[in-house]
Amino acid sequence: MHLTLRQWQVFVSIADEGTTAAAGAQLALSQSATSAALNELESQLASPLFDRIGRRLVLNPQGRALLDPARALLVAAADLERLAGVGQSNAGVVPLLLRLGASTTIGNYLLPSRVAALLADNPQAQVDLRIGNSADVVAAVQRLEVDLGLIEGPCHESGLQVLPWQRDDLVIVAAPGTTPTSMGVAALAQARWLLREPGSGTREAVEQALLPHLHHFARAMQLGSTEAIKQAAAAGLGLACLSRHAVADLLALGSLSVVETPVPPMSRQLWVVRHPGKRVPAALWALLGLPADAFGQQ
Repeated sequence: MHLTLRQWQVFVSIADEGTTAAAGAQLALSQSATSAALNELESQLASPLFDRIGRRLVLNPQGRALLDPARALLVAAADLERLAGVGQSNAGVVPLLLRLGASTTIGNYLLPSRVAALLADNPQAQVDLRIGNSADVVAAVQRLEVDLGLIEGPCHESGLQVLPWQRDDLVIVAAPGTTPTSMGVAALAQARWLLREPGSGTREAVEQALLPHLHHFARAMQLGSTEAIKQAAAAGLGLACLSRHAVADLLALGSLSVVETPVPPMSRQLWVVRHPGKRVPAALWALLGLPADAFGQQ
């Protein structure tokens, strides 16, 4: 084999960082060593992998075609080292390692109990749960940084496998006494709405559920997390449309109440996203309540 894992590692890092200097810093290599590794790699291929634009290196079509396979190769090599016990004092024991990405509502409110059940049966297991908005989770799946992603809105990126997971009921809530217990469409349209940022699955689901009826939000306040929206709603700052799972605690405490409206019952589909080059551990399928052949991988 003429190509090395180090060369592919340098290629992926340059693709992510955009310059040999930044990639070298990420890999603890000098810029000259990084450039040399890239030159050696490109010299063995039919064509270059990057277009040189000033000081930046931008993937060309050949580079884009090889980026995902190169990521998959590096992930597989790291998994092989872990299974072989490289760097572990007790090489005979390989703990279960699950890497999962989840958008905020799923990660904060739906997964903790599932992870707790898994760890009760597998005390030595390790679960790496990365939480972000749906766009962040999809990007992590694309980069093969997680085994699976769970998102609250549709996946708009090509090349990934997407499967329905479960449905999530949405409710409109406000602080008791700050709004009428029942509101018509005109009043809803004029109310102040507490919304997530663009790229959030919750934001997209709220807009899809409400805008066909309200047509616009006359007033809106944008907040960066579901928890921030909950607390803002409880403080009387406006209306929020959130997962019933997310607001169950404040509904039980009486800090929030459900506002009755003529809008039909709302729910959204939650999705599982997988990179086709990523092998998913069977325990992760079990954690999500899905069959091991959910994507036809086994």
